[in-house]
Amino acid sequence: MRTRKVLLVIGFLVTWTYATYYLLLRQTGIHTSRHQSLQAYKLNSQVRDANLQSHHLAKNVFEFVKLKYLEKQPPPVASTPQISIVAAEISAELPEQHVAKAATARIPTKTYLANGEPVFPVVVFACNRVSVKKCIDNLVQYRPSVEQFPIIVSQDCGDEPTKEAILSYGKQVTLIEQPDLSDITVLPKEKKFKGYYKIARHYGWALNTTFAVGFEFVIIVEDDLNVAPDFFEYFLGTHKLLKQDPSLWCVSAWNDNGKAAVVDAAQPELLYRTDFFPGLGWMLTKDLWAELSVKWPKSFWDDWIRHPAQRKDRVCIRPEISRTRTFGKIGVSNGLFFDKYLKHIKLSEDFVQFTKINMSYLLKDNYDNTFLRRVYTYPIVTYDELRRNLIRIEGPVRIQYTTREQYKRTTKMLGLMDDFKSGVPRTAYHGIVSFYYNKRRVHLAPKANWKGYELSWS
Repeated sequence: MRTRKVLLVIGFLVTWTYATYYLLLRQTGIHTSRHQSLQAYKLNSQVRDANLQSHHLAKNVFEFVKLKYLEKQPPPVASTPQISIVAAEISAELPEQHVAKAATARIPTKTYLANGEPVFPVVVFACNRVSVKKCIDNLVQYRPSVEQFPIIVSQDCGDEPTKEAILSYGKQVTLIEQPDLSDITVLPKEKKFKGYYKIARHYGWALNTTFAVGFEFVIIVEDDLNVAPDFFEYFLGTHKLLKQDPSLWCVSAWNDNGKAAVVDAAQPELLYRTDFFPGLGWMLTKDLWAELSVKWPKSFWDDWIRHPAQRKDRVCIRPEISRTRTFGKIGVSNGLFFDKYLKHIKLSEDFVQFTKINMSYLLKDNYDNTFLRRVYTYPIVTYDELRRNLIRIEGPVRIQYTTREQYKRTTKMLGLMDDFKSGVPRTAYHGIVSFYYNKRRVHLAPKANWKGYELSWS
């Protein structure tokens, strides 16, 4: 009812403005003296200004009504970043923010080498942490070719000490600066998540800027990541899969369940398909960015990308042993999961020649015909039998789960991450989470007649 009254007031204001303008035009339309004509001209200008002010007033009232309406939407179930999909959708309804034009970026323009191999720009996202030097030092140390792997540091926030740290590398890296440092209007209940809005804006600008050069692939690295010695080799050996298999949409260097106690250190070359988007050092193609950029969210981009509407049953490649490790406990997420999981992730120390390995086993048909078939031939055991080494047979085993509660209880006992994003457990493929425990390969798996992920499990 209050909204209807506001709209009636707006209608009255607009009608009064135009009626006044019409009457004044008629009065000044008669040929008068030169002095009177000048007075009429000034009066017309004043009327036009009043008309413009009325228009702005009406627009502001409309925006007020919109925000009041949005604030009355039912609140998300959780108070943590699990509300991300809802927040991203609501944020799209807020008034558009002012976006400054991007300054011309000094990004290398060579997209292919003379031998026909693609150039892989490594985009490092930075803000206000001078510790970005740890990340850049690592990248520069292990980079096999400056020409094939140009390092582009994209900085948001405008922090001068961080900028100076980046510029200290001279020609070894290229600095581009996110030009829009304006504040972002968010709903009152989203103010504590404003940092996630700025991150999404930064990602959108930097990826648009980089892909605009014409690169086929981009590797994304956050400023709080260390990389393994074979980080670049890993992407060199896997990038063709993204072109060969339409069911793949990213290659990630990260294993969410990559703690030393649950990975096989003797198999650093082992890779998997996963339905879960890992992030934290990952590669995407220009075709995928062309698809995502037109609907890029205003917040929580990583949870948004995991939603079925974006994922579309596509999967990522991830390693047994992580090729990245985060050292950034302090940040927008306030160390979420850091002490319990992230700081324990094992970073691979071996150099695997991925470019010499036949990666065809990771293509969908080959993988499903081997991995999925084998998992369901392994014997079912209990956690207690596994923990106490009561299993008499050698080789891989399977622990079965049927409910969300059973899954979470089992993962907590095993020391695995127990959460879901859009119904998908971390590292899962067809619901199967593979890990290493007590010198044995273990698959935490649903029943063989699994019907798919349930959004309600998140």
